[in-house]
Amino acid sequence: MARILITSAIPYINGIKHLGNLIGSQLPADLYARYLRGRGNEVMFLCATDEHGTPAELAAAKAGQPVADYCAQMYGVQAEIAQNFGLSFDHFGRSSSQQNHRLTQHFAGRLAEAGLIREVVEKQVYSNADGRFLPDRYIEGTCPNCGYERARGDQCENCTKQLDPTDLIEPRSAISGSTDLEVRETKHLYLRQSALSDQLDRWIDSKADWPVLTTSIAKKWLHDGDGLQDRGITRDLDWGIPVKKGDEDWPGMEGKVFYVWFDAPIEYIACAAEWAEANGKTDADWQRWWRTDKGADDVRYVQFMGKDNVPFHTLSFPATILGSGEPWKMVDHLKSFNYLNYDGGQFSTSQGRGVFMDQALEILPADYWRWWLLSHAPESSDSEFTWENFQQSVNKDLADVLGNFVSRITKFCRSKFGEAVPEGGAYGEQEAALIADLTAKVRAYEGHMEAMEVRKSAQELRAIWVAGNEYLQSAAPWATFKTDPEKAAAQVRLGLNLIRLYAVLSAPFIPFTSARMLDAMGVSDTAWPEDVAASLSALEPGHGFTVPEVLFAKITDDQREDWETRFSGTRD
Repeated sequence: MARILITSAIPYINGIKHLGNLIGSQLPADLYARYLRGRGNEVMFLCATDEHGTPAELAAAKAGQPVADYCAQMYGVQAEIAQNFGLSFDHFGRSSSQQNHRLTQHFAGRLAEAGLIREVVEKQVYSNADGRFLPDRYIEGTCPNCGYERARGDQCENCTKQLDPTDLIEPRSAISGSTDLEVRETKHLYLRQSALSDQLDRWIDSKADWPVLTTSIAKKWLHDGDGLQDRGITRDLDWGIPVKKGDEDWPGMEGKVFYVWFDAPIEYIACAAEWAEANGKTDADWQRWWRTDKGADDVRYVQFMGKDNVPFHTLSFPATILGSGEPWKMVDHLKSFNYLNYDGGQFSTSQGRGVFMDQALEILPADYWRWWLLSHAPESSDSEFTWENFQQSVNKDLADVLGNFVSRITKFCRSKFGEAVPEGGAYGEQEAALIADLTAKVRAYEGHMEAMEVRKSAQELRAIWVAGNEYLQSAAPWATFKTDPEKAAAQVRLGLNLIRLYAVLSAPFIPFTSARMLDAMGVSDTAWPEDVAASLSALEPGHGFTVPEVLFAKITDDQREDWETRFSGTRD
């Protein structure tokens, strides 16, 4: 049994996330966590809400609430939606937790002791119209690198180039749209990332199995232009973690908070401490996942995120960990994803474009969305959600292949043998051939899942479903029954056992439907099919079952057209 620590990028608190956010980190992380648990491994799967910074302040102001109240409310909303999508976090935390306050201030103190933080009197953009300094991400303009007209002052979402606000062409306030901006002096703390550049480069070179997307983005930041730059870790804001060196005040930093990019990744660690407190555990219980001197030396740590988060997780957060000089667990594998686009454009939380997680669940159950998103995961390139493709995939894969198989075999058995596994004869050559084929396919499926190849895993799982349909069509127990009822009974017995097998194998993708299939078969045994032949004899003659309701209803043309119209605009 292995121990695997899994984190997915933590979502901003400023609203309900769209499907692009879901497939970019949380959902594939959940797929991997569920699979590993199914194989008997010890898994710690952590996520949280990212609650600090200007996005939270602005969203709270728009909602007419104090920012702390707004964050508490939205945390509850996001936690409920995550649960309804079947995201199996061991803990879903909050970056505003006291654990994260303490850890962030602790890391800042350690970095200061190591000489890796410097004070800088810098010039920052001040908006006269808004009466405040503007964080980099709340200055918008045209990217000087690619010409994208909605680039932010810290990074261009389109080309991922790191920017300063003064780099932007025709900058404006993202809050008010005002161009009445001026530059004023203010003092901030900078993390000396440049001093750790060579160490980070060697560390990244040691990760030979990382996706090309991940390493290429990291290397670009390390080597383009003047190389990795020092980066500010404080901001002139009210909402956030107060700047301290551990428990000590930081002279000259009164009234400032840590920049959200600095404290948010530390929440991955703090989240484990929150988990321990919530479950009556000790510090030793969470430290065995995060401290190599406390037992985490045998942990494999895997992160999931969209490509826009890669620079912070391959460089800035590792710089914090390495610079502390303490034995914290470093990420072993970082699985990054491209963007999922929406019907010819981009999903966007800030602009309300696309289908959002709560809206998706109002339309259809979670497994419909889980299957489509995972089977179309934007791994090697950007992918696109269209309603036509969604309809086709649901109807062909879920309704016609899996749902149809379960319905046909259970209804036929009920009509000819009753609602119990029939006795029948032994499996013959045709059944042996199917078992051999399925054994090869299950091993291939395991290989893809271990490698975190999401789309290939979905394709192999579908092929496993198809094999059962092809067997059923070829064996034709409804015809066999007329001449050889005992042989037909054996064919049906195999078909019913296939339902249990499919439920176990499909649980990482469609957990709610998997549970329904197991319930219909009257079993709670979810043992992984290490031996496929033995697994296909798990349901013995006489074992009772029920015919389940339709697993997946087909999406009609009228439904598709209605949804296309409903989601063609923007969310209020």
